[in-house]
Amino acid sequence: MDHATRPVTGLLRSSVLVSAALLAACSGTDKQAVSATESGNVDTPPSKNIEIWPQLAIPGQNDPAIEQQVASLLAQMTLEQKVAQMIQPEIRDFTVEDMRKYGFGSYLNGGGAFPNNDKHATPADWIALAEAMYQASMDDSEDGIAIPTMWGTDAVHGHNNVIGATLFPHNIGLGAARNPALIEQIAAITAKEVMATGIDWVFAPTVAVVEDDRWGRTYESYAEDPAVVRDYSRAIVEGLQGRFDQDFLSDQRVVSTVKHFLGDGGTEFGEDQGNNLSSEQKLFDIHAQGYVGGLTAGAQTVMASFNSWHGKKIHGDEYLLTDVLKTRMGFDGLVVGDWNGHGQIAGCRNDSCPQAINAGLDIFMVPTDAWKPLYYNTIEQVRNGEISQARIDDAVSRILRVKFRAGLFDKPSPANRPLSGRTELIGHADHRAVARQAVRESLVLLKNNDQLLPLKPGQTVLVAGDGADNIGKQSGGWSITWQGTGNQNSDFPGGSSIYDGINEVVQASGGRTLLRPDGLFDAAEQPDVAIVVFGEDPYAEGNGDIDNLEYQRGDKRDLALLQSLQAQGIPVVSLFISGRPLWVNPEFNASDAFVAVWLPGTEGAGVADVLFTDAQGAVRYDFHGTLPFSWPATPQQAVVNFYDDRETPLLPYGFGLKYGQPSTLANDLSEDSGYDASLLAPRPLFQQGVKDPWHMVIGTLAGDNLDAEAITSNVQSHGSVAIRTIDRVIQEDARRVVFDGKGNGIVSLQGNFPVDLRAFSEANGRLSVEVKADAPLTQPLQLSMLSEEGVRRGIDIAPQLKGTEWTTVTVDLHCFAEQGINLARVFSPFGLSSQAAAKLSFGEVLLLPGSEQPATLTCPQ
Repeated sequence: MDHATRPVTGLLRSSVLVSAALLAACSGTDKQAVSATESGNVDTPPSKNIEIWPQLAIPGQNDPAIEQQVASLLAQMTLEQKVAQMIQPEIRDFTVEDMRKYGFGSYLNGGGAFPNNDKHATPADWIALAEAMYQASMDDSEDGIAIPTMWGTDAVHGHNNVIGATLFPHNIGLGAARNPALIEQIAAITAKEVMATGIDWVFAPTVAVVEDDRWGRTYESYAEDPAVVRDYSRAIVEGLQGRFDQDFLSDQRVVSTVKHFLGDGGTEFGEDQGNNLSSEQKLFDIHAQGYVGGLTAGAQTVMASFNSWHGKKIHGDEYLLTDVLKTRMGFDGLVVGDWNGHGQIAGCRNDSCPQAINAGLDIFMVPTDAWKPLYYNTIEQVRNGEISQARIDDAVSRILRVKFRAGLFDKPSPANRPLSGRTELIGHADHRAVARQAVRESLVLLKNNDQLLPLKPGQTVLVAGDGADNIGKQSGGWSITWQGTGNQNSDFPGGSSIYDGINEVVQASGGRTLLRPDGLFDAAEQPDVAIVVFGEDPYAEGNGDIDNLEYQRGDKRDLALLQSLQAQGIPVVSLFISGRPLWVNPEFNASDAFVAVWLPGTEGAGVADVLFTDAQGAVRYDFHGTLPFSWPATPQQAVVNFYDDRETPLLPYGFGLKYGQPSTLANDLSEDSGYDASLLAPRPLFQQGVKDPWHMVIGTLAGDNLDAEAITSNVQSHGSVAIRTIDRVIQEDARRVVFDGKGNGIVSLQGNFPVDLRAFSEANGRLSVEVKADAPLTQPLQLSMLSEEGVRRGIDIAPQLKGTEWTTVTVDLHCFAEQGINLARVFSPFGLSSQAAAKLSFGEVLLLPGSEQPATLTCPQ
């Protein structure tokens, strides 16, 4: 969710959905010039200097009345009741009766989770669930105590899980607007729409400062400038929670969360949940400024980050969570984990992790049914001394402190609060007007040849591109569904597409609009100008990680559309939807005007407000936005930030034209992507152990369905497969696999997110595997890949094995592509499967760039 919310993908079935979550799994992508030793596997921890961190003046602390209430209630609680306060399950994985029995301190809905599992749940449905959970938490008949629970939700650009809510531009667009006052207003509106559904707690703002734009969460960052992030963090916390000297946490406000602590925007290669190698000084200067802003505004909760700092997972980093955040910076609210993030700590599982509590985590965010064993394991770990009673009491005190400050012990139940049930607040016209203003102020004009813009509305306007009439695409990820996919315009009632706004303006002035997504029109319809709306499809988190910034690499369909219109002599205005700057030099060249519209949300009509004059030819709204991120000069220029002074971007941070200013971009920008396959280094997938971001599973295939579990032990069996570690060259550097022949057994490397392997394919790469059979194989042994679409394809490597000797088999990656594997979206890069009984071992598994030596297996001619 904003934490990494992981709904069922459809690629995995049955037990693997639960079991794979037991393993620490990160997301990531292939990067050009990845070293043979994966990032984060070998690292030297930095020396620590607590003096780097400020002692913050945080409002509202040390209130004697609240501290007395906390201490009094804590003294009445049993260990079981205290641990229940520290468990946060997800609405798909527990029931109202579970709440009544255990009395969980909080719960959440992940991205794409809805009451009754109904995407189109009404506000009344949300309120009914909130009321039922609250009443169950206050029922002391089973757990013996009445403490109100809290519902947390990812309302990251409006109340984005709820049909009909106002969706504002994503953070990157708001950063382009450079308007903290507007941001505070947006947050206050979000709080109202959230409270209308009975929810108390919002997992926002995200205060990451993105250094590498390949990261799939770049659009969740306001800017590459930590000062902008600091100021926006303060503004959004004050908008959500209210100002401390005015209406702090009143019945018009919700609890906020600054996240993700710490360094998520600075991982190597922009890899989601990856490793941040910043010095401690840089960690504060660049990545901690959002916490300075948010905490001094009174933010009550902080979410721990998935990423590591110098190889150590933040969820288990006592120095950062306790010494820095709580002790030095003085934060006395609660620290909540991210989606099973505790399970990624070395030595932990999703259902057992004393290390996280000892490090300073106060609430386990634990979706799936792992919440129940985690609850009992944590109780036992306190009893046996693995977790101290003092640490439990500190965590629960922090949770209770937030609840008392938020007035949850005094407020009516969710269904009876002042804003609850006021469905007119969801998508209210006044809210949409503010969102439309935010759209206008977020737009950045990058090119405007011959002052083509603003357009006069009384013309024939061709509106083309797949983003023109597509509210889901313009809203991006975290829009109704987690990834923002699978939505139709009807899922956004009250919203407007970019085309809707254009059509309204043009029709009102007597002009004509031609909506032609493919750009085709009849000779009698000759347009005066073409507006082409195109860009990235929605994604969230690691699904958005890419290995370079080239737009539509290998599939330049949007460029072809632009060039076709240009060739017909039609002036072309490009409206580029994206969650980050991308290398679009060819698209720039094929455009007469070019506007970065980012991800504007549901009020797409705001774009036309700026593009067109009024009927008399006067500018209605000038361009306001400036680049929140430097625009890359090459696809490889992913790390180019104004404070680095290392490289020169195509367009600098802060660039943005206004009407009347001359366009500065050339019309003949280099279209050479500059890709150099010689820079690509081998990438280990398995080398003495599984490499990030993969995890290993074993199980049985039935068609494309996989019943499997994650490997969590050096000896394990499941379904038709048994596996154990063995020594080949050094200790436990290989695996021995036994297929029992009772099903199609498989051992596979899989990830939480698909990975882009096109760099290796473009370099004529191959998959290399060291294999040794115990006896000559008489039946097929399939070496396979699985792409995101659920397509698994294999190649029989049994004939390539040399008796019972260790053999290195290399397979041309094009072979997998020819069988239907989408190498841009690979979910599993390696699998070995057999339907027959067989005993074998495998060692190193690598992705290799091409060489003069042919692969063992090449594609059939």
